Amino acid sequence: MLHRLWLVFAQTATICVAALFVVSTLKPEWLPQRATPPQPVPAAPAQGALAPAPAAPRAGSFHDAVQRSSPAVVNIFTSKEVRAPRNPLLNDPLFRRFFGEQFGDETQRATSLGSGVIVSPSGYILTNHHVVETADEIEVALSDGKRMLAKVVGNDPETDLAVLRVNAEKLPAISFGQSDALRVGDVVLAIGNPFGVGQTVTSGIVSALGRSGLHINTFENFIQTDAAINPGNSGGALVDARGDLVGINTAIYSRSGGSMGIGFAIPVSTAKMVMEQIIRSGTVTRGWIGVEVQEITPAIAESFKLPDARGAIIAGVLPGGPADKAGVKLGDVLTAINGAPVADPQAMLNLVAALQPGAAAKIKLRRQTQSLELQVTVGRRPKPPARE
Repeated sequence: MLHRLWLVFAQTATICVAALFVVSTLKPEWLPQRATPPQPVPAAPAQGALAPAPAAPRAGSFHDAVQRSSPAVVNIFTSKEVRAPRNPLLNDPLFRRFFGEQFGDETQRATSLGSGVIVSPSGYILTNHHVVETADEIEVALSDGKRMLAKVVGNDPETDLAVLRVNAEKLPAISFGQSDALRVGDVVLAIGNPFGVGQTVTSGIVSALGRSGLHINTFENFIQTDAAINPGNSGGALVDARGDLVGINTAIYSRSGGSMGIGFAIPVSTAKMVMEQIIRSGTVTRGWIGVEVQEITPAIAESFKLPDARGAIIAGVLPGGPADKAGVKLGDVLTAINGAPVADPQAMLNLVAALQPGAAAKIKLRRQTQSLELQVTVGRRPKPPARE
């Protein structure tokens, strides 16, 4: 009996499964539909809601450094009044009688442009001396387009630096970096106003450090970079990958007038020292001992029987000057100042300039085969004559 019941149940179940398969295949609409759970839909942000968090910095991008430093870089527009040469015919009284003075001197305004860096929220701006050297009027354009007149606080032709000031407060000042920590190969960005097209950022690397002997300035210790620097970039910022100021763009080596991948910037360590003195006293004070020096070439070293070419040979001594009073003579070789070795004339110039006028300094000399140590009272370096 149980066996017959099991057979009936198995046959019934098989028939039902077969029927379900046939119906689901041929007539699926006859079967009851299962409810589909609702899918979530992203809601639009409410008016005034907080914006999404900013994306993470992109690899290889210096956008953050530019955003941090570019508001402190300004465009500088200068103008001056120039007079055209007097017509030589006006020297003839007969010509003046008939034609008057209309062919006389003509007054025109010449304009030029450059860049600058805001170094203080209270309106101090650092730029190149040659940008504002002969200007009658100086106008500064901020990154937001606002324009203001500026005046010269002071300048230093021997480093080609000048400090301006505008009548404004709470300006976006740049942060100072460490130019002494720069290494060849470090990434740098040049920000300025080349050719007057507007604020422009170029990138490159530090190509060399301590460049001198270029005869651009009296005191040279340039950062060389291949970041594109063009006319109008002078006085602009050279910043590191964090956006900190490491130099003031000053000059380029070029045969065409445009960038050829060799640009020079004044280190921020020099710029900061000059800026602080100008803001404090309106001028820059440097030490001076009244000598003219010459580089020691291998030929000179052999002629003077020197062991090497290090040092600076005294080629001139100002009569009555500090060095003359101390006993320095022509042909002496200056080897050290206050214990610091003198490698070449440029190093000697920098060491002497750093001395405090009125202070006593010890200088080491080599005179023929003798080594001497003299004490000199440091004088104040005279101002260079103004260029016409």
